[in-house]
Amino acid sequence: MAQVIRLWQDFWRNPRQGRFMIPLVIINVAGSAYGYYWYREQLARTPYYYWPFVPDSPLSTTLFALALLLSLAGPGRLLFQAVALTASIKYGIWAIVMISHYWLQGGPLEFTEAMLWVSHFGMALQGFIYLKTLQPGHGVILFTACWMLLNDFMDYGLGLHPDLFAAGQRGLALLTAAGLSLTITAGMALGRRFKAGPAGSGATTG
Repeated sequence: MAQVIRLWQDFWRNPRQGRFMIPLVIINVAGSAYGYYWYREQLARTPYYYWPFVPDSPLSTTLFALALLLSLAGPGRLLFQAVALTASIKYGIWAIVMISHYWLQGGPLEFTEAMLWVSHFGMALQGFIYLKTLQPGHGVILFTACWMLLNDFMDYGLGLHPDLFAAGQRGLALLTAAGLSLTITAGMALGRRFKAGPAGSGATTG
């Protein structure tokens, strides 16, 4: 147990080590593959030019895996990392809220939903751990905010949001998504203001 605690502490302090990043790339690629399969029916009924806005969670984990691979190749690519990490946080928390609401409304506690809850918790946690190692500039923060809000518009303005777990969840889904977009943006801005400097060997500034 002590060894596990030390490993976690090391991961928390400096997650940008190959021994952490390589397993996470593998896990996220596998999760992405399952996620695209999960969205297969919604993708089949959606025009192909809207596909980048449909599978929110698997696209987020795909971007996260790519961000880690690029980070392994060397520092930089701050904008791409910021978009990938914030998406992982946003859609991880969004799914947790929607599944929890489904259960609170009397939905059955089944393996699939439980697995999705746990995996999306992992999405949000990994995004936060790596995002705290970045110190993005104002331009990166603004672009990331615009990207998240564009996704919200596509999801709820054009109806491309993921299939929900229960009837009547659309209002909650919209409020949660928009609220997370604004909260994450504010968190990045505050983090830039109060952070003394980047943490970890792969951290970048801009």
